Amino acid sequence: MFDITNKTKSKPPRLPFCKMKKNVLGKKYELSLVFIGNKRSQKLNKQHRGIDKPTNILTFPLDKNEGEIFLDLTRAKTDAPLFDRNTKSFVGLLFIHGLLHLKGFSHGSTMEKEENKLCKKFSI
Repeated sequence: MFDITNKTKSKPPRLPFCKMKKNVLGKKYELSLVFIGNKRSQKLNKQHRGIDKPTNILTFPLDKNEGEIFLDLTRAKTDAPLFDRNTKSFVGLLFIHGLLHLKGFSHGSTMEKEENKLCKKFSI
């Protein structure tokens, strides 16, 4: 199961979210992707990480085969140029980043290599 919910007034970019999810986490993994704005992002970030500012993505593993990703579209639009990307490709990279966290990856060169491989695979 894969649910996508948009809680913003913006339209998320059209990306192969379902294919990316299946490729990284498999068919049986239950994932909820929620597009949010800065206020909700800041609230979640403060509540779960103790950081009182918005962030572009938050991932929450709920179980071995279940998780949630909250992606702040407003923050992603602001951050995209800092990574020499347009909004669409940056949202794709963030989603892949979140998927890899749910798969158990931590920040570092191994995760970056996997991100690059997946970005190439999905033309992001």
